[in-house]
Amino acid sequence: MEDVLLFKAEDKYTLVITAHTESLIRKTIKELEEELDPDKFWKIHRGAIVNVSAIQKVSRSVTGRYVVRLDGYDDPLMVSRSFSHLFRQM
Repeated sequence: MEDVLLFKAEDKYTLVITAHTESLIRKTIKELEEELDPDKFWKIHRGAIVNVSAIQKVSRSVTGRYVVRLDGYDDPLMVSRSFSHLFRQM
């Protein structure tokens, strides 16, 4: 689990992304969220859960929303407003 950077929703499946591989599992994000340690994995959007230890940088977009960059993952991830409270203390 330490290698996982991101869980991303793909219909009724979830894409598990590490620095080197991507795999599809037969669980929804909602099911997975209930099984993960909330201190180690944060839901940042209804379709994404990130590994807190993989967070490289948190910044703000022009519109004021938080943008997360993960170490080993190139694409920026937008944080929805309902989960932005997680980043206010950072």
